[in-house]
Amino acid sequence: MVKILVIDDDPIVQAVLKRTLENQGYEITVAKNGEEGITQARLLRPALIICDWVMSKLDGLEVCRQIKADPELATTFFILLTAKGAARGEEDDRVRGLDAGADEFISKPIEMNELKARVRAGLRLHQLNQDLQSQKQALEILNQTLQTQKQIMEAELAEAAEYVRSLLPPPLTGTVTTEALFIPSAQLGGDCFDYYWLDDEHLVIYLLDVSGHGVGSALLSVSVLNILRSQSLPNTNFCHPSEVLKALNHHFQMSNHGAKYFTIWYGVYHRIKQQLIYANAGHPPAVLLSGNSYNNLQVKQLSSLDLPIGFMPEVDFAEAVFDIEANSILYIFSDGVYEINQPNGNILGLDTFIEILIKYNRVNNCHIQNLLMQIMTLNIQQSLEDDLSLLKIDFGSAT
Repeated sequence: MVKILVIDDDPIVQAVLKRTLENQGYEITVAKNGEEGITQARLLRPALIICDWVMSKLDGLEVCRQIKADPELATTFFILLTAKGAARGEEDDRVRGLDAGADEFISKPIEMNELKARVRAGLRLHQLNQDLQSQKQALEILNQTLQTQKQIMEAELAEAAEYVRSLLPPPLTGTVTTEALFIPSAQLGGDCFDYYWLDDEHLVIYLLDVSGHGVGSALLSVSVLNILRSQSLPNTNFCHPSEVLKALNHHFQMSNHGAKYFTIWYGVYHRIKQQLIYANAGHPPAVLLSGNSYNNLQVKQLSSLDLPIGFMPEVDFAEAVFDIEANSILYIFSDGVYEINQPNGNILGLDTFIEILIKYNRVNNCHIQNLLMQIMTLNIQQSLEDDLSLLKIDFGSAT
């Protein structure tokens, strides 16, 4: 039942209002002065208060101010009963009442039909306000829930990124040395890479990038890494990149893996022959830099030869072979290394990234951390939009 509080020091007015409003189905409480009215309001939290303006000690304006100052009562609809008002030309008094927080005025003597109508209107507004408050609270709870879910998701993505990082190989030392970067984006992607000696003569090097973002992409990249690392593709010679890509394409058709595909650059370096054979399924070109001086640095892009893995079944992947000269360096990377949003609004782009590679190799042999610092200074955002993976393979004297 709707609660209404009547505050008036006139017993007759009290009785008339109480009887009239109780007949309308409301629960009526009466207070005989302002102090008692404030106490009753804080106790009952009524939907609507009808208060006389002129009372001894504490008048209606002060009652209204104190009621509206209470956060628990701020939405209570407040009607001032007064002999003052616009009808008597005392607009200043009405302004004072509005400034105190009054929502409505009823002049004495009270016309009961007007009173009933204004009470109904006030209760409708109060209920609307209550509904809005409930919606606000619901939105706040929803926002807190979403924030919690976001924090959980971010923690899960960070955990997944750390898991992927734990699977990545340590640097190679010896005849061939390696450096590697793996910087996960805000949303975990599907980058993964590996390098290892199949035997004393053959070094496998590959980097792959699964489409999309999130844990699903990361899990698929880890699945590919595990299959390649365990060499569990049937009837496949892992020294032949075309065979490896064909077997991967047969095993990872996107129709069977959540519509996800991946690009991969897969190469095998033959230490004795000093040759690099590779196949590229839709991946950014690797960059091979040869020469040991500023003037004779040669740049070769080992570009994509075929479609990404999973697009079409029964694809025959092509291979290409390069002789590796002394002091050659090979860079393999994902597109996250050059799809960088710059302050000028442009994307860094592949060509500019290759220019940076050439510049750094001419100046200081391109320590990979220095290269990362250069890339990040060009990034307008605090985090990357995609995973950044970069391999540097230094063939040294190539012997």
